[in-house]
Amino acid sequence: MPNRLADATSPYLLQHAENPVDWWPWGPEAFEEAERRGVPVLLSVGYAACHWCHVMAHESFEDAGLAGYLNERFVAVKVDREERPDVDAVYMEAVQAATGQGGWPMTVFLTPDKEPFYFGTYFPPQPRHGMPSFRQVLEGVDAAWRDRRQEVGEVAGRIRADLAERAAVYSAGAHHPPGDADLHQALVALSREFDQTRGGFGGAPKFPPAMVIEFLLRHHARTGSEAALEMAVRTGEAMARGGIHDQLGGGFARYAVDADWVVPHFEKMLYDNALLLRVYLHLWRATGSELARRVALSTADFLLSELRTPEGAFASALDADSLDEETGASAEGAYYVWEPGQLVDLLGPADAATAARLFTVTADGTFEHGTSVLQLLADPEDFAEYEEIRRRMFEARASRPAPARDDKVVAAWNGLAIAALAETGALLDRPDLVEAAERAADLLLAVHLTPDGRLLRTSRDGRPGTNAGVLEDYADTAEGFLALYAVTGEAEWLQLAGGLLDTVLKHFTDEASGALYDTADDAEELIRRPQDPTDNATPSGWTAAAGALLGYAAYTGSDRHRTAAERALGIVGALAGRAPRFIGWGLAVAEALQDGPREIAVVGPADARPPRRCAGPRCWHASGAVLAVGAPGEAAAEVPLLADRPLVGGAPAAYVCRHFACEAPTTDPAALGARLGVVLE
Repeated sequence: MPNRLADATSPYLLQHAENPVDWWPWGPEAFEEAERRGVPVLLSVGYAACHWCHVMAHESFEDAGLAGYLNERFVAVKVDREERPDVDAVYMEAVQAATGQGGWPMTVFLTPDKEPFYFGTYFPPQPRHGMPSFRQVLEGVDAAWRDRRQEVGEVAGRIRADLAERAAVYSAGAHHPPGDADLHQALVALSREFDQTRGGFGGAPKFPPAMVIEFLLRHHARTGSEAALEMAVRTGEAMARGGIHDQLGGGFARYAVDADWVVPHFEKMLYDNALLLRVYLHLWRATGSELARRVALSTADFLLSELRTPEGAFASALDADSLDEETGASAEGAYYVWEPGQLVDLLGPADAATAARLFTVTADGTFEHGTSVLQLLADPEDFAEYEEIRRRMFEARASRPAPARDDKVVAAWNGLAIAALAETGALLDRPDLVEAAERAADLLLAVHLTPDGRLLRTSRDGRPGTNAGVLEDYADTAEGFLALYAVTGEAEWLQLAGGLLDTVLKHFTDEASGALYDTADDAEELIRRPQDPTDNATPSGWTAAAGALLGYAAYTGSDRHRTAAERALGIVGALAGRAPRFIGWGLAVAEALQDGPREIAVVGPADARPPRRCAGPRCWHASGAVLAVGAPGEAAAEVPLLADRPLVGGAPAAYVCRHFACEAPTTDPAALGARLGVVLE
């Protein structure tokens, strides 16, 4: 019989709707029930593509005996961390502070007042490797709750006080935005952590450092630093050739478990692929690399073919696990790995040998049980042969049982995808990608944007969820709309971005310091209001908002938005030299601020302006520059950057400005390219 999760919009919650555990969704009713019964709350947090979440579900939450014990002595609350990143952030901070580590599934025991007092992540069904079983944990917590209630309350109170102390507002206003010295210091610190042999930063596991690469590329564009470019290029190539990159279907896995990028954790997330699409586009723009161009296009095609929903937006993720046809059981990576014998059966001995050499499929294997994750360690000598083999392998793989898809739509991650697809479509002459970006944006407007201008975080099947948007939803959606304006010239996107950013200023910003909160001032009150300027798998909402505010100010001349961006960037100056790997997007935005950012206005007759392309394949984003294209006088009221920009001698003209102070206009593409440091084709 389905439990209370049966009506959820979250695929993760729906995965637990048939559990014998009497799950409650997060909400006041669950905590009122715990208070009424006088029992603690078990909070279990995960997400649909999480491998160990599935494992714990099968081992423990589907066990009728364990569920009966749990239902009798606890109120069980299940949360999708992707729907409620605020709940996840608050309790994950407590888990990490108490245990020194974190991860999902996250298992936290709370008082009915939402105060945490015992923490963990995955617990096995039997004791192993020094970990207690989940049943032992439940019994221990239950005993403590019954026999040492005062002690439990004291522990919970201390933890809440510690979290409140940690949550002291970051003093963004106490620091200046990072200057040249700070950005150089960040580059030096990154150089020390750079893996000269394998690319990337640090050791295993290795995560794609998308935000850091954006900083490195912008720093190179502004300063000419070859060290910055080398780190970006070597990391990009290592990831593109490694097993973390799906060599057949495009797109990237969440991370590599090893330092060589060989073996991925096979889940494929929308946010990673949106960010990496933009990274490879910008690597191509900086270097002309054909590999970067191929990867950008294949990643864009992956988004459209595998993650696009029927409503036109983009689903959150593909699972790491799928059915292994040989064993009949679900296994991580089963959809993606190959054995030499499978190549022979599919391709015949000669082509199988070529495929094994191209994709590094070995007899010993690079993964489990003699299977290999595909890599492309060097470009093929015969691209036609490579493409034919790749096509046949891809079609054969498509007949395997596919990983499940988490098809909920997250506003922030769709904002990232909109920006990446719009830019890629413009720069690589793929109007279908721009159309896909517009359609996703239309879905956000129709389903996620409420009549009072507020955003809802998620939807599914065109049905809006109930969870309020957090800071990253407003910031990343605004970033996507700004990119759409740059590509299409449709002023509505600029106005919509401005509305979202006004909400950021009104509801997410601390007026005294300029610091930003992850939740709005009228959001549900948790045991603390979450706030974090550092990047995780995505740009922090704080620095993403700073970037969108800065871009909007460059289009409109709004001193209010620019000042807010500068104040928000103060924290980046404080962290630039100490933790550059975790403030990468903030550093990239700071590069744009140092560069102006440059404001490029191109005016010309409407019939001579391609509607879905910018004014040249490499024409903007020199360290975060903005581009406005229009006919003389067109949309000047809506786009101040275009105001008072006449033709020159009757010919289309380009104006390059900073702070709305412009150099002399030019009608010569070569002269414009020289000013921007690019070659306009």
